[in-house]
Amino acid sequence: MLIEILKAILFGVVEGVTEWLPISSTGHLILLQEFVRLDVSDAFWEMFEVVIQLGAILAVVVLYFSRLNPFSRRKSAAEKQNTWKLWLKVIVAVLPSAVVGVLLDDWFNAHLYNYVTVAIALVVYGILFIVIERMRRDQRDLYAGAEDITYKTAFYIGCFQVLSIVPGTSRSGSTILGAMLVGVSRTAAAEFSFFLAIPTMLGASLLKGAKFVLGGTGVSSVEAAVLAVGCAVAFLVSLLVIRALVSYVRRHSFSAFGVYRIVLGALVVLYFLTV
Repeated sequence: MLIEILKAILFGVVEGVTEWLPISSTGHLILLQEFVRLDVSDAFWEMFEVVIQLGAILAVVVLYFSRLNPFSRRKSAAEKQNTWKLWLKVIVAVLPSAVVGVLLDDWFNAHLYNYVTVAIALVVYGILFIVIERMRRDQRDLYAGAEDITYKTAFYIGCFQVLSIVPGTSRSGSTILGAMLVGVSRTAAAEFSFFLAIPTMLGASLLKGAKFVLGGTGVSSVEAAVLAVGCAVAFLVSLLVIRALVSYVRRHSFSAFGVYRIVLGALVVLYFLTV
């Protein structure tokens, strides 16, 4: 039990860090499972690697609760209306990935959850981050804040989020890249990606959880403890990482994350070719 709890803490730390940085949380969890394998059933693992994101979601809700709460008594009528508009934009952005995710979830799990896909996605999107940052050097941002994003732009960003269904792509990475391509500032792109994560990851977790329950697979006491600890650690780590990322992107580009992705993707390929 103790060993599995320690492993769960490690998985929670990795989830809390990689969920918000544009480096792919799912890809890192898949790779971590290759080296630090949890003693759980295959069905539980498939559910765990998605549901652990609930802890990360809670961190966004806590940190941005005032900004995302349309019922706050401290807000004026106009501010409440703007908050509702922000939520509508988030819902518009969620629609593309919701449709594709529900229809193709099982196919992606069966064919793309492997180290080859992860490595290719890490490298390709790492290159894109570097290229797009260079393209944007002399361009002026059209949207300075997340609230400034239009419904049409929100839908475009949502279309980019569909790409994150491929493991190794990164949900935050694909949405941030998409947002920057359509003129959203780095800070606004990161924050809109955080807000978009709430319904996206909640929906994905509910879908995986429902499939697990309907599959009839029981949960052992060890597995229940692993899930609880993983979610709790992911929440605590996410609180720190989200704040750090917002502070970082105000002064720096995403190019460093692009370099990291390329290096990691190359190391993954080299490792699996030699084992």
